[in-house]
Amino acid sequence: MSTAVITKSPVSFTANAIAEIERLMGADGFDKAQHLRVGVKGGGCSGLSYVLGFDEQLPEDEVHDFEGLSFIMNKSHGLYLFGMEVDWQDGLNSRGFTFTNPNASKTCGCGTSFSI
Repeated sequence: MSTAVITKSPVSFTANAIAEIERLMGADGFDKAQHLRVGVKGGGCSGLSYVLGFDEQLPEDEVHDFEGLSFIMNKSHGLYLFGMEVDWQDGLNSRGFTFTNPNASKTCGCGTSFSI
């Protein structure tokens, strides 16, 4: 399994998103063998859904770094996610990760699925 880091990150994270991810990774009981995964999967209201979670690195994954935050992503997902920004909202009306994807031609109301 390759551990080479790709220099140009296809995805960016806001300071709030980085802080929340680091908080989750620093929690008691966090499995340090897990990597932050960013990706897509089929399904959702608009055809594709975002993936953001912790997972094992697979042979088809690339390792990326954004301002010290390392994450893995399947090589083929860059086509859908290049230029996307991940943010963390912690307000009264909205709490959770949000995705701003310039490649999405249509998104659903919940903001977790899109189409190209």
